Amino acid sequence: MDYNDNIRNKLALLPDLPGCYLMKNEEGTIIYVGKAKVLKNRVRSYFTGSHNGKTQRLVANIVDFEYIVTSSNMEALILECNLIKKHMPRYNVLLKDDKTFPYLKITNEAHPRLEVTRRVIKDKAKYFGPYPNAYAAHQTKKLLDRMYPLRKCGVMPKEVCLYYHMGQCLAPCEKEVPKSAYEEITQNIAAFLGGGHEAVKKDLQQKMQEAAEELYFERAKELRDQIIHIDALMEKQKINTADTKDRDVFGYAVDKGWMCVQILYIRQGKMIQRHSSAFPFYGEAYSDFMSYVTQYYSDNPALPQEILLPDKLEENTDKPAQATASGDSGMTGAGAFTALVAEAASADEAAAETGQVTAQDMAEDAEEREAAAAEAAAAGTVDAAGGAAALQEWLNVKVLVPQRGLKKQMVGMACQNSRVALDEKFRLIERDEERTSGAALSLGQSLGLESLSRIEAFDNSNIQGTNPVSAMVVFIDGKPARKEYRKYKVRTVQGPDDYETMREVIRRRYERVLKEDLPQPDLIVVDGGKGQISSAIDILQNELGLYIPVCGLVKDDKHKTAQLLIGDSAEPVPLARDSQEFYLLQRIQDEVHRFAITFHREQRGKSMVTSKLDSIPGIGDKRRKLLLKHFGSLKKIKEASIEDFRPLSIGEKLAGQILEALKDEEPAKE
Repeated sequence: MDYNDNIRNKLALLPDLPGCYLMKNEEGTIIYVGKAKVLKNRVRSYFTGSHNGKTQRLVANIVDFEYIVTSSNMEALILECNLIKKHMPRYNVLLKDDKTFPYLKITNEAHPRLEVTRRVIKDKAKYFGPYPNAYAAHQTKKLLDRMYPLRKCGVMPKEVCLYYHMGQCLAPCEKEVPKSAYEEITQNIAAFLGGGHEAVKKDLQQKMQEAAEELYFERAKELRDQIIHIDALMEKQKINTADTKDRDVFGYAVDKGWMCVQILYIRQGKMIQRHSSAFPFYGEAYSDFMSYVTQYYSDNPALPQEILLPDKLEENTDKPAQATASGDSGMTGAGAFTALVAEAASADEAAAETGQVTAQDMAEDAEEREAAAAEAAAAGTVDAAGGAAALQEWLNVKVLVPQRGLKKQMVGMACQNSRVALDEKFRLIERDEERTSGAALSLGQSLGLESLSRIEAFDNSNIQGTNPVSAMVVFIDGKPARKEYRKYKVRTVQGPDDYETMREVIRRRYERVLKEDLPQPDLIVVDGGKGQISSAIDILQNELGLYIPVCGLVKDDKHKTAQLLIGDSAEPVPLARDSQEFYLLQRIQDEVHRFAITFHREQRGKSMVTSKLDSIPGIGDKRRKLLLKHFGSLKKIKEASIEDFRPLSIGEKLAGQILEALKDEEPAKE
């Protein structure tokens, strides 16, 4: 039975129940995990109808599948998350380790500490966050460390440290600190992180004035600096809501097989920052979006009070979401958002008082949700309302898919930011294409070449003729093709002869190109002037019968790319120093030089170790390798004692000779 028959038979037996499905490739590896409201409809949809390029790539690799039936959408949601974490399927949306967000933590110890952590566990500690990035968390901790004298050291020292003298520690190592003092500090930190920094700032200002009046100017300066730090840290937290709810606002956008998810963090009524993630997706867009949200909350258990999700219908419109406020169209930053969140907090109360939400509005909402649910059921997917309900049941947190009003506009703002981020990503790719392939095309025109796709560049490296090596890098359409880089140990040249080195390496490279029918370059670039160019052309034309253009890159006295020369006559090619073509040549020359130097250092290091050990009587090739394998480096051998050589069956006499021979060796100079 072939794969198609096996899949066809399994499709006929699929149940009309919710659950998860696991798609497998030829090796039996799970390559995609999905969830479905109706397994029969969803799994069948992969093998019928047309798909976009990304999904088609997934389907082309499926040769078998399994499924697990669950009793509810919530169970399917949790099971999918667990299966993705277990199997790490290639085509699923995966949250990487760096998506585990940092938190501030006040430890539950006799003498508590303030620290930044990415793990939230049930240890009775107090957690604040999550913060959008580690920098924001560490900056906040740095400020709080200045303001509140909690213990800083991991292990209690025997005497007071500098932090005590700076007024940033209560010195529990030497003094008895009452529990009430720690409770007061903990409450102050909680109040500060909970939006009470204005009260803290006002208190500091008063203390600063009192210190200045009493002529304690140093103390006044310290307090002033703390106020400045608070202003700097809270500058980005200007977005306020009338209530103090913690909210996570999600939005997403899809384009060209990529998805971007934006999360807007509102903590204690203040928008801290936003987080953006862009990644390729292969399944159904909304299902993969919900998979991302589920994984996010499984890794970040400190939950907000409310989660706002976009409707599934958002992905089907090409128009930007209606995310603007007060007629200020097109804004995606804090300015537009301020009006939204300030009004959204009291929107529910206002609606209740004024009767803004009518029975007709509610009926229209219900009809919209029923239509969306019916459409989702036909495809076997989880609809937006069903996904939100499952998430709410699992997290025990209010999860909304707003249909109209200000909360809808907040979600729309997140979606609009997602579209902007995706658009920016693709524009950057286009600019990179112009900078690379466009620069290569222009360079070819400047050199009079019909096409310039493949460039191979060479550079030689030696120090006074020792360990001579050469390296070749390949650029295709202006981009480095690192898998095609090559290294060469120079075999026939004695001493620092750059011309003969170039002749040997060009001969070896293009003899192999001819022998193995490898792709020939459109241009060969050598590091140097007329001598290097002539050496390369002589080998190519007179020995190998190849007529490939050769150019040389000459450097100035500051070792920077200065001029491009081409042909046996080494005629200069006029290129503007600020042009993309000149910049491409600089990148090629820097890359081949870096590659050659790195290889030369490796060979020189091995050579130095070999010569030092080989010069010791009684040390041959076998013992040298054994010593290096056991100790790891020449430095470790020099630092060893006589006893350390016994496991290698090296007696006291030979061990002493080794240490004596290495004792007076100077460290290698670059």
